[in-house]
Amino acid sequence: MAEEIVEQLHKDPGPDPHAGALGRIIDTLGIVFAVGLLASVCILVSEIFLRYALNSPTIWAHETVIFLTACAFTYGGLYSVARNTHIRVVLIYDFLPVRIRRYFDIGISATCCFATGMFAWAAWQGVQRAIWTPAGEFRLETSGSAWNPPTPGIVKLFLLFILIVMTVQFFILTIAYLTKKDG
Repeated sequence: MAEEIVEQLHKDPGPDPHAGALGRIIDTLGIVFAVGLLASVCILVSEIFLRYALNSPTIWAHETVIFLTACAFTYGGLYSVARNTHIRVVLIYDFLPVRIRRYFDIGISATCCFATGMFAWAAWQGVQRAIWTPAGEFRLETSGSAWNPPTPGIVKLFLLFILIVMTVQFFILTIAYLTKKDG
């Protein structure tokens, strides 16, 4: 029994077949963000060594780690949509016949498509302030620290991009569930 559970945990189902080519691309790109998380760990370990062993801390480690993890967690939302592993309450869903589940899938995907579209619009409102000065010149928002990288502006742009792609992915899922023939 335990071996079966472990084997099931090691099985990678990949992207949802209904997610289409976009889902496969999203799933493939996930490794980039996983490597970003590993890079964050390496940066933190080196920062600890530099700070406490050599008494020579950096000014860039903390903000770089925040940037990398923010991008990874943002992408994680899109990744879970493509794999159909996003959080859902299945208390009722699991007891429904397959034919009725299809309608729930359509409704859930359409609702999520609308919601992420609205979130993208809201993100655009923040991006406008993060990438343009009041005078209308292009300038990415910076952190205001001693290093002062433009990571806040980049993260806001990335969030907007991810929300747009997520909206498209939910639209693809909605269409796939609408045209689904198997139940």
